[in-house]
Amino acid sequence: MTHASSTPAQAPMTMAWVGAGNMGMGMVQRWRVLGHAAWVHDVDPARQSQARALGATVVQTPAHAVHAARAANPLGHVQLALVVVTADQVREVLWDTHGAAAALQAQDTVLLCPTIAPEDAEAIAQLLQDAAVQVIEAPMSGGPERAAQGRMSLMVATAEATWQQHQAMLACLANPVFYVGSRLGDGARTKLVNNLLAGVQLAAAAEAMAWAEAAGLDPWRTLDVIEQSSGQSWIASHRMRRALAGATDIQAHMSLLTKDTRLAVAAAQRAQRQVPLGQMARDRFAQACAHGMQDQDDSALLAWSRQHLAQKP
Repeated sequence: MTHASSTPAQAPMTMAWVGAGNMGMGMVQRWRVLGHAAWVHDVDPARQSQARALGATVVQTPAHAVHAARAANPLGHVQLALVVVTADQVREVLWDTHGAAAALQAQDTVLLCPTIAPEDAEAIAQLLQDAAVQVIEAPMSGGPERAAQGRMSLMVATAEATWQQHQAMLACLANPVFYVGSRLGDGARTKLVNNLLAGVQLAAAAEAMAWAEAAGLDPWRTLDVIEQSSGQSWIASHRMRRALAGATDIQAHMSLLTKDTRLAVAAAQRAQRQVPLGQMARDRFAQACAHGMQDQDDSALLAWSRQHLAQKP
């Protein structure tokens, strides 16, 4: 595994974007701060307004995003970032009516950012490669704040030549950028391993903090101890501090880790491996969603754990 250079390229670049949600908007913000041009498609009018405020050009369809980026850079190839949530959304963006695939040309590049099943990443990449489009599988981690600062991480799987060609672009968006190999699907596998552990850690942290409160401990002081002791993890610190502060803005919807832990457990099972802790975390997030928390920030798992801990065995 290797890292891209952490120094962003200085020459102006263009990028077409489909998806300007929490992570996508952070990436667009970073791109614009560096002075690069962005053409953005998102179905949410509020997101469209935010993208315009960043100086991006908002377009009406995925195909229009590709055409506009090409018109602005007629001597180069188009770079298209897909920052949606599911494999079905990727397929819709690429191949539905007004989809981007029909506008892509040979040697254009698609940056595939969502966390999806490895077999979906492989199948989507193969269809694009059949049209001579380059594919960079690049699931993300770190949250929207880090995305906007260029400090999120990308887990890149792509052909070696494509990796070498696009390191400058990737370094603009993320630091660190991990090159996990040339086998497409390995970006998804790496991200699912990471998010399975993140889900286990967050579920455990929420349960531990709920128990600390039930035991009469000051939760802030307890968290201070954990952060300097063997129980520390980044996601636990970040999410529990948000929960204790009563933050209600959405950094990552509960439904996302629900999806990701489900995909991770399913991938392990397809490989004939059992991940019982992962299954418990998957079930915990699914239960929180079933109780109406799917659209809340995943730090709300502390509130769910408080309720769960209060129930008698």
